[in-house]
Amino acid sequence: MVTNVYLPRPSRIVSVREEAQGIKTFTVRAPEGEPSWPRFAPGQFLEVTVFGVGEAPFSITSAPGSPGELELTVAAVGEVTEELHALAAGDVIGVRGPYGRGFPIGDMKGRRLLFVAGGIGLAPLRSLIGHVISERDDYGEISIYYGARNPSLLCFCEDLAAWESAPHIQVRVTVDSPDAAWQGPVGTVTSLLANEGYEAGGATAFVCGPPVMIRHTLRVLLEMGFAPKDVITTLERRMECGVGKCGHCTVGKARVCVDGPVFSCAELLDLKEGL
Repeated sequence: MVTNVYLPRPSRIVSVREEAQGIKTFTVRAPEGEPSWPRFAPGQFLEVTVFGVGEAPFSITSAPGSPGELELTVAAVGEVTEELHALAAGDVIGVRGPYGRGFPIGDMKGRRLLFVAGGIGLAPLRSLIGHVISERDDYGEISIYYGARNPSLLCFCEDLAAWESAPHIQVRVTVDSPDAAWQGPVGTVTSLLANEGYEAGGATAFVCGPPVMIRHTLRVLLEMGFAPKDVITTLERRMECGVGKCGHCTVGKARVCVDGPVFSCAELLDLKEGL
């Protein structure tokens, strides 16, 4: 029997967590009739269907290692995402995937790792950070720079606190517009990174956030001395089919759903995308 790759498999929502203003994390059980999720790599994505409404792609937020469940973090920014936010534990969604090329885990070993995220851009990086921490002896020092427009939009606050307390992990969090309770740095995450003079030698940088933030951060990292091959990011595209057939997510000669969504800055320069 041939499986239809375009057919969503019913999967049940286990829990819903309010992550930040307008952002929720959904824990989703493996598709009905399947004992576990297919093996996935940090950086891959699922196509998620809200039945009767539509389908949209979302990065997997959790690290590999919990075969029966995984997490998706979603901002309510359109019809599908707003209807998804209206669902609760016990409701059923459709899933296809996982799809795409994940982060280059094999090339990271033995190197220092720098993560730079803006807003919900921490979601796909969280999967990679979780994997790295689970294999901690394989990597050098970890630095996490994270920013949001204001404190109410900061995601994964419990994770940030846990990472900050772990050995050999530096966590720096900033906001553009503080509230009365904010006591941390103020300004963009790229300004914080540049001002603190991170040493590029022997490091790989990972960047995710709004497109404008990604473009600016890539330029800053190159100016700091990072080689283009050592700066990794993800492209946001509406990946309709997820399997490289429809051409909707094509950028230059690349199909983001199969050739990405993870790309090095060197690859983006070749595609003339992102800078």
